[in-house]
Amino acid sequence: MSPHARHPVAFPLNGQAALPIRLTMWHTLLRRLVSMLALALALALAGPAQAGRPCDEAPLSAESVERGLALALATEQRLQASGARVLLLARAGQDLRAYGLQWSHLGFAYRDSDAPDSPWRVLHKLNHCGTDQAALYRQGLGPFFLDRPWRHEAAFVALSAEAQERLLPLLRDAHRPLQLHEPRYNVVAYPWATAYQQSNQWAIETLALALEPAVRNRVQAQAWLQLKGYQPTVLKLGPLTRLSARLTRANLAFDDHPNDKRFADRIETVTVDSVFDWLPETGLLQPGTAGHHVTRISL
Repeated sequence: MSPHARHPVAFPLNGQAALPIRLTMWHTLLRRLVSMLALALALALAGPAQAGRPCDEAPLSAESVERGLALALATEQRLQASGARVLLLARAGQDLRAYGLQWSHLGFAYRDSDAPDSPWRVLHKLNHCGTDQAALYRQGLGPFFLDRPWRHEAAFVALSAEAQERLLPLLRDAHRPLQLHEPRYNVVAYPWATAYQQSNQWAIETLALALEPAVRNRVQAQAWLQLKGYQPTVLKLGPLTRLSARLTRANLAFDDHPNDKRFADRIETVTVDSVFDWLPETGLLQPGTAGHHVTRISL
């Protein structure tokens, strides 16, 4: 639930061009290039993040780069086979088993153009290295999985043709994805407030923006989500846990949560798992996928 923009592998979506990594489908070439890529990426990724304070992490190892690129390649093959042009793509960046969750981070995977060999891009929101700020990033599949995931697995959900048609122009646009973006970041942002916004929250609010023409702001997007029956995940976090987290983490706050819920240790927030559970009820899935709508990719 707390993805960080740790490495300068793509520019944030602020008018600059993104620099996605295009994955080759040539397995032999991939193996030969892994060592060189590992060295080059280790040098490149050792610098500070695009914004916020520098991240004090060691460069990626050759094994991490190889596994990340292998997952990206496997994901690209499955996305190609899906026949879709827009999907919701998740990764397991953090171990959230203590909260009963499998996935930590959600983004939109989409084809960059209508050309048959058009590469896949991922548009998603990233927190700046644990600060209280975040930005939108447009990346290739390679960088998306080179963020030291806890588990080298991915999952995606294919949306209906109508949903894809509505989302695609927005995702390809340079400015529309920013319409509902709130840079003030909170890992556990309350789903029905606008003081902060976390990554998964931006994704489903942007989904509402694309699918409902009447949506113009975050309040309207959240109303649409409630109307469609979205239910956030409820985390049980006691007062000592909340106090400790608030004192030690700049990207975590609880003041946007209603007092009655907060003091009952009920912290509601948007998670990938709750989004995946909700989608079958919306009519937004690709026909014939209900009941098995989540496709998993593992190494």
